Amino acid sequence: DVQLQASGGGLVQAGGSLRLSCAASGFTFDDYAIGWFHQAPGEDREGVSCISKSDGITYYADSVKGRFTISSDNAKNTVYLQMNSLKPEDTAGYYCAAKRGSCYSGSYYYDIPDEYDYWGQGTLVTVSS
Repeated sequence: DVQLQASGGGLVQAGGSLRLSCAASGFTFDDYAIGWFHQAPGEDREGVSCISKSDGITYYADSVKGRFTISSDNAKNTVYLQMNSLKPEDTAGYYCAAKRGSCYSGSYYYDIPDEYDYWGQGTLVTVSS
C-alpha cells in the first residue's frame, strides 16, 4: 500500500524555522513527484512546493520562494520542506502528496490537489506574531 506520513509541524514565532518531513512507502520513490500543500481554516488547499527525482525539477509557490526549500533523501524515501522566515500567514495544515512522473507538465507545474493520487495526513504549522 502507498503510504505518506507527514510530520514536523508545531508552534513557532514569526521569523522562525521548521522542517517538515514526508516519509513515503509502498511505491518506487524515483518514479513519483512529491508535493507539499497547505490549507488554512476556511481556505482551499494550495500547492506550496514539489520535487521530482526523475528530472530534478523543483517548484515553489510565489508566496514561499526564497524562504522554503524542498529536498529529498532517497535512501530514506523521505522528502523535506525546510521553512525559514516563517510568517503568521504560513499558519495552516501542511500535507504531502504523490503523483507519478514529474512536477512539471512541460508547460505548467502540477500544483492542484486533484492532480495528485496519494495523500498523507496533515501536520499543523502555527506561526505566532
